[in-house]
Amino acid sequence: MENRLISDIVSENTNMRSGPSNLKITDIRVANIDGAPKHCPLIKVYTNQGLIGYGEVRDASSDTYALMLKSRLVGENPCNVDKLFNRIRQFGGHSRQGGGVSGIEIALWDLVGKAYGVPMYQLLGGKYRDKVRVYCDTDVDGKHTGTDMGRALKKRMEAGFTFLKMDLGIEMLLEEKGCLNAPMGFLDDIKKYSAKAVMHQSGSIDYELMRGENYRVFTIPHYATGIQITENGLDYMENYVREVREVIGYEIPLAIDHLGHIAWQDCIKVARRLEKYNIAWLEDVAPWQNTQHYVNISRATTIPIATGEDIYLHENFEPLMEAGGVSLVHPDVLTIGGAMETKKLGDMCNKYGVAMAIHMAESPIGCMAAVHCAAAVRNVMAVEFHSIDIPWWNDLAKGIANPLFQNGFIDVPDKPGLGIDELNEELIAEHLHKKYAGQWESTAQWDHEWANDREWS
Repeated sequence: MENRLISDIVSENTNMRSGPSNLKITDIRVANIDGAPKHCPLIKVYTNQGLIGYGEVRDASSDTYALMLKSRLVGENPCNVDKLFNRIRQFGGHSRQGGGVSGIEIALWDLVGKAYGVPMYQLLGGKYRDKVRVYCDTDVDGKHTGTDMGRALKKRMEAGFTFLKMDLGIEMLLEEKGCLNAPMGFLDDIKKYSAKAVMHQSGSIDYELMRGENYRVFTIPHYATGIQITENGLDYMENYVREVREVIGYEIPLAIDHLGHIAWQDCIKVARRLEKYNIAWLEDVAPWQNTQHYVNISRATTIPIATGEDIYLHENFEPLMEAGGVSLVHPDVLTIGGAMETKKLGDMCNKYGVAMAIHMAESPIGCMAAVHCAAAVRNVMAVEFHSIDIPWWNDLAKGIANPLFQNGFIDVPDKPGLGIDELNEELIAEHLHKKYAGQWESTAQWDHEWANDREWS
């Protein structure tokens, strides 16, 4: 495949009925699915020539972030991606707030690829690799040991995955005596929230009933919670990781996420305990905005430090890289602003000698967007995957490889755009989110939304 000329690919895939210069956006609609692995708002951008571009709002977000952009895009040529992105970029923000702009940007590139008959990676400058490594995030439900986690990770290895990640959060210390100290009653709030979160995932409780604990617990930044890990807690966490390594060995990379809302000083204590276990990286150890906290942690440990899934726009990564706060950036294509922002971040990584891994916890639309970006960026280590245990996930999109994963890699498709022929509408109907109405229903209520968008006088 790698020896084929791009002219051959274009000739095979060009839609001869398409006139790219006359292509116009006519409508934008959404369908909200649940459990893939989270709430995923899917996007369709319709055109006057019958081409449909697929996009997706970031996981656990709102379709409003995309639909509010509709009146600013209908009637425009989707092939003018840079022009349209610069029109709507002001309406994006960090974390899930970047999902509307990012998802629309991906749908625009999908349309451009379909109109011209080329894969999305080619529109980003071509590919560095023909297949993309996937690292498999792994969870174990309920109270468990490091040995239990190690066995779960071992199954990923047996399935062919060559890179692993797990959580190592302070939540595991909540029921262990003498492992945490905190302001009186605060740990009880965390326990309540955690219990309701489990019930929410099972569908037995509404998010509204979690909201009180959520605001009390997780709107406080890490450095202001007052939570500290005791020596007993550090012993427990180190022993957990030691047990994991005893099962999976030391030949495979193991990254760690979700330490919890603890101050940077405690992150250093944890990191120093874990250095001997060859950790690939520690992720999101502080709010990403706290550059100096990342610098403090990075200087105090030999474990690579990573963050970035909640950062919108590539330039907002630069303070962390310039200061030496991270060894690896971890953007989500559906937060950063889409494919071109991911490409620009890759170029910036080259400037500072920083590696990249791509966060991805979405449907096959978000997954294929990440794959094309990973193919087009030189220094990508791997793309994350959260849905290996969801049997219907791969079937949501028609035309992609099924199974998508081969020995821990995804082959980069040469089909136009994202490489998705169409979505599995029957399967989407089975998994519609119960809180949202319908499947690709009219969004006419957004047709005339208007404001004076200019950012200067």
